[in-house]
Amino acid sequence: MRLVFAGTPEFARVALARLHAAGHEIALVLTQPDRPAGRGMKLQPSAVKQFAQQHQLAVAQPASLGLDGKFAAQAQAAQHLLREARADAMVVVAYGLLLPQWVLDALAGPGQWGCFNIHASLLPRWRGAAPIHRAIEAGDVESGVTIMQMDAGLDTGPMLLQERIAIDLDATTAVLHDALADLGACLMVQALENPAALQALAQSDEGVCYAHKIDKAEAAIDWQQPAAQIARKVRAFDPFPGASTRLGEEILKVWGAQAIALKENEHLTVTGLAAHPEGMQGDADPGHRAPATAAMGATTSFVSRQSVPVAAENTTGAGGLIRPGQILTSDQFGLIVAAGAGSFLRITHLQRPGGKRLAVADYLQGHPLAPGLCFDGPAA
Repeated sequence: MRLVFAGTPEFARVALARLHAAGHEIALVLTQPDRPAGRGMKLQPSAVKQFAQQHQLAVAQPASLGLDGKFAAQAQAAQHLLREARADAMVVVAYGLLLPQWVLDALAGPGQWGCFNIHASLLPRWRGAAPIHRAIEAGDVESGVTIMQMDAGLDTGPMLLQERIAIDLDATTAVLHDALADLGACLMVQALENPAALQALAQSDEGVCYAHKIDKAEAAIDWQQPAAQIARKVRAFDPFPGASTRLGEEILKVWGAQAIALKENEHLTVTGLAAHPEGMQGDADPGHRAPATAAMGATTSFVSRQSVPVAAENTTGAGGLIRPGQILTSDQFGLIVAAGAGSFLRITHLQRPGGKRLAVADYLQGHPLAPGLCFDGPAA
């Protein structure tokens, strides 16, 4: 089939490569303009553009497809190229630009199959720019890919194919991204084998969620939140933008974290808690998961949901109140940190500004973190 392909990041490159390998003729590739990236902030081509150039495919990079906007001349040039491509269909994957009606109309003529989209969610859940991140952040137990016939709305078109996969408890956005990119590419090839046989299913108006684009401002950890929610955020924001927390004057990235649960009425010394990680359960809040549509010195503190309440502010003394964000243990197993609602988070990987991502055991070799210190606050 003769295709126009529109996409930009690695997720889209996987689909383009699979379509190319399947023998489809790629008449034109649309991708976003080169962007500054890396330490030198030099202009870098998108992953899709790099593949297109490696395989001598025609590429256009309009900043917009609006025919009457600031970049009208670029849009008009793209319109001409699209007409000249005489494509049977268009495949759109994480392109990053809204398709105006004229693009949809250009692929709606006799003998044409319109515009197909690979969307990384089980529509109608998670329409929008960041469905993978938001599924993990929300605690969804499964995700998937939907092949959709595009219309004028935002991810609102009729569904043609859909396949589900489970989200593992420790899955990060990076891991789920790669799995869904491969699945989406396979489904798109399958769909184009016999598009006449596809049956369109209108999306339900129920269960719709909007996956807002990830903002770097969201990266900061709120230690008043329950540990399970923080752990999901850490996984959702890996690799970008990375969950972060302040310690003194430094902003640390948290790359590995797990909510841990203590049995009711269990009283353990902080040292004993760290020494027996197998006695604690990961994902301390599994019921929340949303349905889809070098050892430091010993301390004498005690950790118990009933005897040691979590304080809203830093409180010391005989009462033994723990502040959210306070480091309770610090050893080769990681950091155990108090979080909201009487919960506890084990941090396993950290990164200092300008440094590498390190397991806590390695991090502590050069940067000791004593129990009692508080993230986002002074030492307890």
